[in-house]
Amino acid sequence: MAGHSQFKNIMHRKGAKDAKRAKLFTKLAREITVAAKLGLPDPAYNARLRSAIADAKVQSMPRENIERAVKKASGADMESYEEARYEGYGPANVALIIEALTNNRNRTASELRIAFGKHEGSLGETNSVAYNFQRVGLIHYKPEIGSEDKVMEAAINAGADDVVTSESGHDIYCAPDSLHAVQKALEQSLGESETARLDWKPSMTVNVPADKAEILMDLLNVLEDNDDVQRVAANYEISDEVMANLNT
Repeated sequence: MAGHSQFKNIMHRKGAKDAKRAKLFTKLAREITVAAKLGLPDPAYNARLRSAIADAKVQSMPRENIERAVKKASGADMESYEEARYEGYGPANVALIIEALTNNRNRTASELRIAFGKHEGSLGETNSVAYNFQRVGLIHYKPEIGSEDKVMEAAINAGADDVVTSESGHDIYCAPDSLHAVQKALEQSLGESETARLDWKPSMTVNVPADKAEILMDLLNVLEDNDDVQRVAANYEISDEVMANLNT
């Protein structure tokens, strides 16, 4: 009986993981299709498409899925998706910017408003929290690409504004209009980046206390699980001690 129960638990976890992966692939494919429709369907001449394909490859999205998403942009049956930005405050007054691709703005806004309301937050108007962030170009490299000094030197030569190195790798920031030029220059010295995109960088962060941290994480999970949400930016900071308690 115990063995059967364990098998069911394993299958449940696998099913949940597979479902999450399928949802991720759907979002990646949607971004690829929209990028290809807004520009040329060739990533060599379309920076957004190149970045979307790079993101898909990082997530091990099959090549045939990527090619299908690109071809879909020229099809007459493509659903009409538009970019939408939503802003609000979560628990502990954490500012949140949600970028979405949606075919129904009212539906998406309603779903996000409900999510905020259930997690001690509130959905605001456009530009209600954007002043907490800088619009930047972000280029990310894996840690193994080289030392912090090597990446810093390459970034300076490429015309970047800042480099933040952590265990997850190297984040190189530049002006939004310079993203494509900086990315191409970095490729000469560091090779192809793991990702390159426009992003929101917090100009200030909010320290989240222990009693609000779990609620905030739950809200972020709900937002990122939404079918229309492509990316969530937040200006929170959680101490290692609090984060360790959340993971136990």
